[in-house]
Amino acid sequence: MGVLAILRQMTAADRSAEFARILAENRRYTDAFDRSALTAKPLSRLAVVACMDARLDVEETLGLRTGDAHIIRNAGGLVTDDVIRSLIVSVEMLGTQEIVLIEHTRCGLQDLDEDALRGRVAEDSDGRGDSDVMTFGAFTDLEENLRRQISILREHPFLGRLAIHALIFDVSNGRLTELA
Repeated sequence: MGVLAILRQMTAADRSAEFARILAENRRYTDAFDRSALTAKPLSRLAVVACMDARLDVEETLGLRTGDAHIIRNAGGLVTDDVIRSLIVSVEMLGTQEIVLIEHTRCGLQDLDEDALRGRVAEDSDGRGDSDVMTFGAFTDLEENLRRQISILREHPFLGRLAIHALIFDVSNGRLTELA
């Protein structure tokens, strides 16, 4: 059963309980909020592109605080057109000078059967869209995929002049390893 099918089976109360919880957390957060003096510019002049995997807490892993860096996340930590757009804004408007790309072990996109996922999306959407045109960024070799993403950045005419680093996060122990 797909995610959308599961969501359809959840009651409105189930969905509303989690939403109410996060709004309550925000009220708690605002009571201690002290970051109004920060600007949009990253204090470290660093932008991080990382996978959206919930096991990877980018700020904690890198010892970053709010305001230190721009964090851009998506499934797989892939360098998509939108990531490039965001990085160019970060560099040209906000002073970013260095980019770190983080992918991780046991990624859901590694060895993913894209055709099967497209079929699942089509089934869950009851035919409301064309899933055949979707690509998800599946890959078989983590290091090769990370090298491909870094190559996109290094070869980009507006971003290639920056310091660009590649790291692999090990979900079993939290260790970062630099890709040689």
